[in-house]
Amino acid sequence: MEPVMPTFTLLDVVAICWAFAWWVGYTIFADASSRRRNSISAHMARNRHRWMEQMLKRDIRMVDTSIASNLITGISFFSSTTILVLIGLMALLGYTDKAIETVSALPFAAVTTPAVWECKVVLLIVIFIYAFFKFTWAFRLSNYCSILIGAAPEADAPDAARAAARASRMSMMSAHNFNRGIRAYFFALSALGWFYHPLAFIVCATWVTLVLYNREFRSHALDILNGHH
Repeated sequence: MEPVMPTFTLLDVVAICWAFAWWVGYTIFADASSRRRNSISAHMARNRHRWMEQMLKRDIRMVDTSIASNLITGISFFSSTTILVLIGLMALLGYTDKAIETVSALPFAAVTTPAVWECKVVLLIVIFIYAFFKFTWAFRLSNYCSILIGAAPEADAPDAARAAARASRMSMMSAHNFNRGIRAYFFALSALGWFYHPLAFIVCATWVTLVLYNREFRSHALDILNGHH
């Protein structure tokens, strides 16, 4: 039996290109703006550095190890969750016909073939694999940061300032990778719209980008960090 090649419509191709253009474009914009613009990431980066400076002044650093442990726990949760999501998506490949039948019963749903449906599932698998790598690397970086906290000297040591800078940069790198993993989750959710209709994928990808932008650059949390509330 010859393999069945997926047949994508022009709207499918436009939807994929549109979504990934938003994802890549926003990632470049947000990462480049995190240092130069007034954003939550920029504020958190400065606060992470202040945290490490305060850490040096504490003889007993239980507070710092507790904060680091909480950060690691959050990253670990998403890493484990991503594995479960991947298992579920792999299982979904075995129920293609039933899934198509269920979605096709919805009003205005686009007609699709099993080959195209499986490509949509594979797209989600690829996105979540990317997220998993980002979360696991953030997890390791957060562990490295914990080690640097434990190895930090007293505040009056000659290399104390460099030690605080190293720990804060390690923490920032962990946060950077964690943010990229979370961003992948958002765009994976928008990709669910493609199972219904390519136009839904386009709308969801645009909406997700606007949500991410508002939360990073125009949210009430940012107003609080700026001292406006």
